Amino acid sequence: MNKAQLKVEGGKLIKIQLETVDDKIKKVKITGDFFLHPEELIDDMERTVTGASLDEKAIADRIKKFILRNKAVLLGASPEDFAKCIVMAGVDNG
Repeated sequence: MNKAQLKVEGGKLIKIQLETVDDKIKKVKITGDFFLHPEELIDDMERTVTGASLDEKAIADRIKKFILRNKAVLLGASPEDFAKCIVMAGVDNG
């Protein structure tokens, strides 16, 4: 699995482990010191981006819709931050 990490403005850290096939997300593991409430939604958020192309905007849009649909609270990082870090891990694939 490829890895990337991103220190978000304000000090929070996002860590990504990523497996891709044909520039699409096959498997992703998201960790870090950000906050997602309820916490158990992190697995669902990972499934939400699985299958997406390595396109920062498309990934961020999926995460935004997921947050709204689940009435989740994300603190310390934005959907765009997650998308950026996922794409960074995907570029390592190269």
